[in-house]
Amino acid sequence: MKNTYWLMVISWVLTLSLSAQTEEEKSLLDYEVELTSDWVFYAPDQPRIDVKAANNSNVRTTSALRLCITRDTHEPLYTFSQSVQVASGESAQMQFAFSLPEPGFYRCLLTEQAQGKEVEVKRFNIGYEPEQIVSLPDAQPDLREFWDRARAELAQVAPEYELTLIPDSSDHRRKLYLVKMKSLGGEVISGYYSVPAKKGKYPAVISYMGYGSKPWVPGGTPGYVEFVLSVRGQALQEPVNTYGDWITYGLDNKEHYYYRGAFMDLIRAIDFVASRPEVRTDAIFAEGGSQGGAFSMAAAALDNRLRAIGPTIPFLSDYPDYFRIVHWPAQPVLNKQRELGLSDEEMYRTLSYFDIKNLAAWIECPVIMGVGLQDEVCPPHTNFSGYNRITSEKKYHIYPLNGHNTPDSWWQTRMEFFEKYQ
Repeated sequence: MKNTYWLMVISWVLTLSLSAQTEEEKSLLDYEVELTSDWVFYAPDQPRIDVKAANNSNVRTTSALRLCITRDTHEPLYTFSQSVQVASGESAQMQFAFSLPEPGFYRCLLTEQAQGKEVEVKRFNIGYEPEQIVSLPDAQPDLREFWDRARAELAQVAPEYELTLIPDSSDHRRKLYLVKMKSLGGEVISGYYSVPAKKGKYPAVISYMGYGSKPWVPGGTPGYVEFVLSVRGQALQEPVNTYGDWITYGLDNKEHYYYRGAFMDLIRAIDFVASRPEVRTDAIFAEGGSQGGAFSMAAAALDNRLRAIGPTIPFLSDYPDYFRIVHWPAQPVLNKQRELGLSDEEMYRTLSYFDIKNLAAWIECPVIMGVGLQDEVCPPHTNFSGYNRITSEKKYHIYPLNGHNTPDSWWQTRMEFFEKYQ
């Protein structure tokens, strides 16, 4: 009982302490950072941050805001400060207007300076002229030869397609199958294949999956054949994964690097869909997010059978810049580099063969891309490093409040885009 009493006392003291700390760290005013231009700015408009400061206390309050702006690599760029005095129950507008040195994405940190303390108000990213971002290609002279050789090797592997009906997930609307096939090196890959129950010829959507995604089945979009692919070692194949952490596997040899085989799995998926009698081969589309976004771009670069693609938050692009911006996947790759004793030149030479930035110029089909402005996994700078090298018809949507995702509305936006090309 005595121990219980003292535990209650300690808990009460900690509660008071935490409450006091929370009270000390609370902003004096309530701030709202307005979505001016959705936080993406285009010349000749000047970038600006608009802030509404509301005083919900009973007294007139004076506060100072500080806005710190850095590059997406965290290099400091600007610091601005403004003071504001707001009467009880009133609000005031504050504006920070500035110029940016070059196209790109920038980090903003808004803090309140009051009573000798600094309280964080909001962290967010903004963009400036994203279509003008230049990420110089570092493709090796034999890039085309390298991938032509991989395609030729794949063509020598008999796919041996095997479809197994899944009765519990099939009904009067659609039939669902588990599909297995062989890809480069004789590796078995698989996926879920959904076909409208009514016989006919249909457009097809191939969905490529994110890094480490768990297996999922297509929803059965009316009027479409759908195929969700699991590449080697991932999703349906993860129980028999022999690659470990995929992005680091074979880092010292382009012929054995994981994504050489994985990119060929993407082509084999197109082979499968194009072989089906219910598929309109002139209307095969591909989509995916993160790694799946990179996969849809790689597939379109390496195979001209895709009619249009819809990548979101694409991964695997502009490795040298990418690794300066993010902790993951940079850290495991850099750890593997040290383990293998590779120089930067050697490592980036290998990665250049699989860099979406270097492949994107080969894309010939229409492209629609979705981007999360607050993405810290595949930052928008890297999304545009590949996108800006595409010369075919293209468009993009930047979602200002999204991170490593896109809103539910993206699905409809993408499907409307695909419908234009049927």
